[in-house]
Amino acid sequence: MTAPSIRPMQRGDLDRVGHLVDATDMFPSEMLPEMTAPYFEGDTNAHRWIVYEKSGVSAVAYYVPEQLTDGTWNLLLIAVDPDQHGAGVGTALMRHVETELAQEGVRILLVETSGTSTFERTRGFYDMLGYDREALIRDYY
Repeated sequence: MTAPSIRPMQRGDLDRVGHLVDATDMFPSEMLPEMTAPYFEGDTNAHRWIVYEKSGVSAVAYYVPEQLTDGTWNLLLIAVDPDQHGAGVGTALMRHVETELAQEGVRILLVETSGTSTFERTRGFYDMLGYDREALIRDYY
């Protein structure tokens, strides 16, 4: 049995990551080549892509420093294979991101999500992790 690992995303992961993005209706996977280009060109400090792998990639996270701020990062994507929902994969990814950024002295991690009913489970996930709701922007997303 393969032990799970969280590691930087590699080019060879893109097809699977595209599948995860499509399966979770995050955004059109056709956007991935443009979104990942800076990362694959070596800008790994300002664009961080990580994957959760256990017998294949089953989740992805993408986070960046928030522009014009001090010590603030923004989680722009976390997608977990729907077959793995509830198995602790998303929690493991989030805790990894939090730990990594805390070790670097980051003060704030922004986690934005939609206020629509479609994202009710997502908001519950962040509530369960202990995130505070700071703002609600109507009709955003």
